[in-house]
Amino acid sequence: MPSSKILIADDNPPNVELLEAYLAEVDCEIAIAIDGQDTLDQVARFKPDLILLDIMMPKLSGFEVCRIVRKSPETRHIMILMVTALGEAGDIERAVASGCDDFLSKPINKIELVKRVENLLKLRHVTDELERLREYIDAMEKDRPSKK
Repeated sequence: MPSSKILIADDNPPNVELLEAYLAEVDCEIAIAIDGQDTLDQVARFKPDLILLDIMMPKLSGFEVCRIVRKSPETRHIMILMVTALGEAGDIERAVASGCDDFLSKPINKIELVKRVENLLKLRHVTDELERLREYIDAMEKDRPSKK
């Protein structure tokens, strides 16, 4: 699997440090966002493959960030793993309705986090490969002489 970019969006520095430590064994580049608006700015600048997105953040909630990311054609392909202390069924439903790909409740289990991250990144890269293949086939069909 190619090296990936992961954006950790959490306003709590100890949570960020823990997530970074847990992801040390994953081949990835990591960027940090400290609130909802910073997350959107980092998405535009860093272009992550995956966002580990806390729900309860200043400026914009994780739900709002997720909806904004999903609305844009440039960013809707980014995988989003909601990581939060909220664990009620209603919270999970709101996370899914906002467009997240997976949901993980705190406290975080390292093995569970790493496996979910690896699986989401594999899915992200497979999606990229399929899109490139579709574009290649479309280009080939446009260049093929028509049969008349």
